[in-house]
Order: sequence, then structure tokens, then C-alpha cells
Amino acid sequence: MAVSERALRGELIDIGDGRRLHAVLAGPAGSPDPLVLLEAGAFGFSADWAAVQVALAAAGFRSLAYDRAGLGRSDLGPSPRDGLGVVRDIETLLAALGESGLLIPCGHSMAGLYVRLFALRNPARIVGLVLVDAATPEATDSGLMSTAVDHFGHLARAFAWGAGTGLFKPLASVLGNPIGLEGSGADEKRWAFGDAGHNQAAAEEVKYWQQAARQAREAGELVADWPIAVVTAGGPDGVNPMKTIQVAPARASRAGIVEHAAGASHATVLNATFAPAIVRGVRHVRDAAWTGRG
Repeated sequence: MAVSERALRGELIDIGDGRRLHAVLAGPAGSPDPLVLLEAGAFGFSADWAAVQVALAAAGFRSLAYDRAGLGRSDLGPSPRDGLGVVRDIETLLAALGESGLLIPCGHSMAGLYVRLFALRNPARIVGLVLVDAATPEATDSGLMSTAVDHFGHLARAFAWGAGTGLFKPLASVLGNPIGLEGSGADEKRWAFGDAGHNQAAAEEVKYWQQAARQAREAGELVADWPIAVVTAGGPDGVNPMKTIQVAPARASRAGIVEHAAGASHATVLNATFAPAIVRGVRHVRDAAWTGRG
């Protein structure tokens, strides 16, 4: 296992092939609303969503956050750890949990690619999407972003090497919680910051960012009838081409909304201060979908 099972939040779920994934379900049992499927960004895992899950539960929503293969408390998965590898694990995990109902996938950062691919592979289950400062295939197509992704890949491998030497453990108390979480979520983030296995698995995912983008693009266009909420970190910026690309899925939706979380960074957009913006996005998707179906 990636880390001791002591003080485990959530459960370790057997998904077959001798592997378990760590999953954290939160919110009121029996809620009639779709399950909110939370997918963390690069180097992220279930702890990233700790504050958001609290906010969603308070609003009456059930949510599922989990650790991708090799991250956090989850066992390693087969190569390659590209978009298809990740999405197959999501599908298997949901089946193992007996979660067969409707879903609102919500992805942060690189996970925007994963939730898009997952949604297009499972369209009958999708109510709509929430994209939180998220990557898109179109952004990756741009020369500037493609170069940035390549640079990030180099940095990810260097970070994984540093974690493997134990270099970052002494820094975890200061640098390990960039989201600004509290309680057990903060403890888990600090642990992961210095853990060699977590960081090596995360760097392996980043290596396949470009491939995951191609797979999401090749899966097709988002369904126009899906309500899509986009939450971006920081205020509106009409001259930032990346922000324009980020909000494009909402603009193309029949019921899209955009909220710019002024004062948030790419990491802090997931903390308790800005979690209400994500809850509003989820509520919008649910309400717009139910109105459309009515």
C-alpha cells in the first residue's frame, strides 16, 4: 500500500486484479441528487477535495473523491497511466461501490481531461459537468500550453526524484498544503508532499498529459445539452487566452455558467473560502438538467 491504513478516511475498495483504490464518500445517504464525482488534478488526490466535500454535504449533495492508482493510499495500476487508464479505473471503482446512478463529474486542473473522456464514454449517466480551473484538450492544442505541459513534465520528474531522496519531507509542514486545507485533509496533503511513491506515480501521470488530451479530443465533442459550470481561479481576464479557452465549454453549452473566483489561486480555489463557488456550479448543473428534462 502507498501509506499506512491507520486513521484512514474513507475506504479501500477492491477493484479486482489484486488492486484497491482509496475512496471517500461524503454527504447524506439516500439523497435523490446525482453523485458528484470529484477528480483531482496533477499530484492531487482525495484530500484535495476535503473542504469541497464538506461544503457539498452541507448543501445536501453526495460526493465521491478518490486516489488514482499509485497516489495517496491507492495501489499502483498498470501502465500506461494515460486518460484511458485513469477512466477505466473510475468506471471499475464506481461498479465496485455499486454506484450505478446519474453523475455530475467535477474535475480540477489536469483532471478536466479525465472527466471529459469519462463523460463521453458514459453519456447516459452524465447530468452535466463542473470544470474547476480545468485543462481542456483545446488548451493543450495551443503552442504555449503545449510547451508549458512539456516543462511541467520535466519539473514533475525532478520533483519525484527529490521526493524519492527524502528531500521534501522536512519542507512538508511549510509547503505541503498549498490549498489551505484544515484538519485531516491538511495532514494528508503534507504527507503526500514528501512521499516518494505518491510523487513518482503523479509524475508518471503527467508524462501522459498530452496523450490524455488526445484521447479526450478523439472521444468527441461535449454534448450541447449538458449543463456545464466553469469555475476559474482569479477574476475575469478578457485578454488571457487560456482563460478564454477554459470557459469555452460553458459558452458552448445550452445552460452554461461561468464564475470567476476572485482572489483564488489554482490551488486555493479548492479551499473552504472558495468551495461555495464549486457548490454553486454543482447546483446549477443539477437544476438546469432537471429543468431541461422536465
